[in-house]
Amino acid sequence: MKSHLRVHYFQHIAGEGYGSCYDYLKANQAKITATEFFALPVDLPLELEALPRVDEVDLLIIMGGTMSVNDEVNYPWLKLEKRWLRRYLAAGKPAIGLCLGGQLIANALGAAVSRNPHQELGWMDVGRATHIPENCFQIPEKINIMQWHSETFEIPRGGVHLAENSVCRNQMYQIGRNVLGFQFHPEITPHALHLLIENEEDAAVFNGEYVQPISELKRTLKSKFEQGNRLLNQAIDYVVSA
Repeated sequence: MKSHLRVHYFQHIAGEGYGSCYDYLKANQAKITATEFFALPVDLPLELEALPRVDEVDLLIIMGGTMSVNDEVNYPWLKLEKRWLRRYLAAGKPAIGLCLGGQLIANALGAAVSRNPHQELGWMDVGRATHIPENCFQIPEKINIMQWHSETFEIPRGGVHLAENSVCRNQMYQIGRNVLGFQFHPEITPHALHLLIENEEDAAVFNGEYVQPISELKRTLKSKFEQGNRLLNQAIDYVVSA
């Protein structure tokens, strides 16, 4: 990976921070900054100037969140975030979207985000999509990865469908050589999972056939996180080397 990258995070809720790639980025002398949308005052008008300049960011990583990309009434900063994203993506700069982040990139580019027929929560298998061009990012043929979502994105126009499973077809996409959107959570760490579990125990909004019991999630072995964390590091290398 290139060293001394200026990496900026978009964070939407307090519990979903930098994730597993923080140490990887710091080991490569990255300068890491963040916009914490959840901490912005809701009663003040927001302008693009509240966000970094596009030319100040070498890599954008967009984290997850509990809100919908369509809920601009309750989260007015979503409109601002999408406007900034369109500028950033139009400049051809590297970006990675994780869960809500992948939905935000897709939606900013005109793709629909809607309720998935089933909620997914827990360790689920995801497979490589068929007919992926050789020059695209290649995920393993099958990976067991953390899911935590109710909605799903359509693949943006011009995007390449990279991953799928039987519960939610659109699990990952690529735009150009420099943008990757994930529906799942390769960045998850034991600490991050603990925070998500706490939130779900309080809110209890997930249920259904593809929701893993919280009691099972609490017994997750540390080794379960490794494959996804490696995949995210590889994704970072891929988009910044474009």
